[in-house]
Amino acid sequence: MSWCLAIIFLVLILPYLLILLYAAPQVQPISTLMLGETLTGRAYERQWVGFDAIAPVLVQSVMMSEDGQYCAHDGIDWDALNLVIDDALDGEATRGASTIPMQTAKNLFLPSSRSVVRKALEIPLAMWMDVVWSKKRLMEIYLNVAEWAPGIYGIEAASQAYFGVPAAKLSARQAALLAVTLPNPIKRNAANPSSGMKRLAGIIEKRASQSGAYIKCLYD
Repeated sequence: MSWCLAIIFLVLILPYLLILLYAAPQVQPISTLMLGETLTGRAYERQWVGFDAIAPVLVQSVMMSEDGQYCAHDGIDWDALNLVIDDALDGEATRGASTIPMQTAKNLFLPSSRSVVRKALEIPLAMWMDVVWSKKRLMEIYLNVAEWAPGIYGIEAASQAYFGVPAAKLSARQAALLAVTLPNPIKRNAANPSSGMKRLAGIIEKRASQSGAYIKCLYD
C-alpha cells in the first residue's frame, strides 16, 4: 500500500517538477500524444521553432481564437469557467473554457479524454505554469506541442505541411485557418477548408488585426 501511495504521489508531483525544468529555453518538451506515437512505433513530425521565429499574426490568430484574455489571466479565465460550471449545474450544454495554459497542461501531462478529473488536474498545473514561465515561453511551448493534423505537431511542421512555408512566413489568412484548425485537427484541414472553416477564419483574421491591446504581454 505504501508503494502504491508513493507511486501516486510521484505521478501527481512529477508534472510540477517538469514545469520547473521546462522553464529553461533550451528544453524542448514533447506532449503525451507525441510520447504515445513513439511508444506505439508510429512516426510523427515536429520541428521546434523559437517564439521569435513565429509570425506574430499566427500568435495573434491563435490567441483570439483560443484564449482572448491570455495576457490578463493567471492561467485560468475564471469568469468563463464559472459560466461553464453554472451551465452544467443548470443542465445546459456547456461551451469550452480551456485557456492556453490549461490546454498546454493537458497536452504535456494529461490524457486527451474529457473528464471532470482531468479538468481538476489541469487547473493547478495551468496556474503553476503561469507562475514559473513567462507568457512568451508558455505560448512558445503551446505552439510547439499542439497537434495541428494527424501526426503533425508544432506550428513549424504544420506550416510546412499545410502551406509549404515556415512559421515565420505565414500570411494573415493562413494563420487564421491554422488557428481554427486547432479545436479539431483530426477533421479540419487548413489547406482544404470547409465553408464553415472559411467563415470562422474570416472572423479570426479580423479579430487578429485588432488584437493590439490583448497581446502586450508578448510584444511589449
